Amino acid sequence: MKLIEAMTDSKVLTIYLIGHVDSNNATDVEAEIREACKANEHENLLIDADHLEYISSAGLRIILRLRREYPDMQIINVNKDVYEVFEMTGFTEMVDIQKAFRRISVEGCEVIGQGANGKVYRIDEDTIVKIYYDQNALPDIKRERELARKAFVLGIPTAIPYDVVRVGDGYGSVYELLNASSFISLMIQDPSRLEELVGMSVDLLIKIHGTIVKPEDMPDMKAVAADWGEFLKDYLPEDQYQKLHDLIAAVPDDNHMMHGDFHLKNVMLQDDEALLIDMDTICHGHPVFEFGSIFNAYQGYCELDHQNCLEFLGIDYETCARIYRQTMKDYFDDKSDEEIEAISRKAQIIGYTRIMRRCIRRNGFDTEEGRAMIENCRKHLGELLQTTDTLLWD
Repeated sequence: MKLIEAMTDSKVLTIYLIGHVDSNNATDVEAEIREACKANEHENLLIDADHLEYISSAGLRIILRLRREYPDMQIINVNKDVYEVFEMTGFTEMVDIQKAFRRISVEGCEVIGQGANGKVYRIDEDTIVKIYYDQNALPDIKRERELARKAFVLGIPTAIPYDVVRVGDGYGSVYELLNASSFISLMIQDPSRLEELVGMSVDLLIKIHGTIVKPEDMPDMKAVAADWGEFLKDYLPEDQYQKLHDLIAAVPDDNHMMHGDFHLKNVMLQDDEALLIDMDTICHGHPVFEFGSIFNAYQGYCELDHQNCLEFLGIDYETCARIYRQTMKDYFDDKSDEEIEAISRKAQIIGYTRIMRRCIRRNGFDTEEGRAMIENCRKHLGELLQTTDTLLWD
């Protein structure tokens, strides 16, 4: 019977210790570790103790010998009892040892937000948790926490995660939001508040777009959008691809903050203040990229299948369209309906570019629904690119 499991990724060999490691099996455990080291090309060692229940002095000696060979090795997911052994014996001063994360369940909890990388649940009246789709999301959690911190320091009202937890085989970030409710849930409860809530969200969006950031602190959305366009090189007629490429390239570099996934499910109301959540998409760039994302949230992703609106935002397609129109009207309150429509068409170029790339990357050609979505994007892009000479506006 195998006493360990092993897996390599990015030249790091992960050793999963299981059950007890003591004088009865230490020799066999070390032999299996050595065998795994020989069989897998690697540069560093990571020991995952998530399923380690007990370790004796014989097991500690294995750790000590491995540490001499891998000075930068880590031990993660260590439970309370095993961590106390490491701590009492001084191993925590020699090796990077990280305690296991608290485990929680979101079964039966309300979904109050959803983005490209995870879902947000309310676990009690004071607390929400964002659960990441990727089971290896710890680097993403660290990155989102840092982005949220930087945005908060710059004056953007947001919640900063204070804890990391395990949910099933994945990870989540925990936030304290006392009695906060998403704008979308408030609007569903009282549809008459639509204009009020959209207006408050636009005030927050204007504040975000008015905030200048250090370019090195956040991703550049222009570069991201350029990659989307480049991906479509083999899927669009050459003249359309070149037009798309040139339009994105002509957008000037812009150091103003963007959220990147702005919709009413990612804005919360707490004590009459609008708070931004789901901060892993924070970036900088020209607002056309933001409005491309906003168009997708309310229109693009549910254009062919209106059921997507109900599944994603909990509202019907007509209400989504109304929110989108109101958002554009409130943000561009100094412009005519014709001017706003022209700006929307520019943003739609970014939106359909993103949807088409996303669908192709997710094997969209393999399904009837996917093929229809790709062809719909191709059709819209052909029409929009023919009549658009710039993605900018006055």
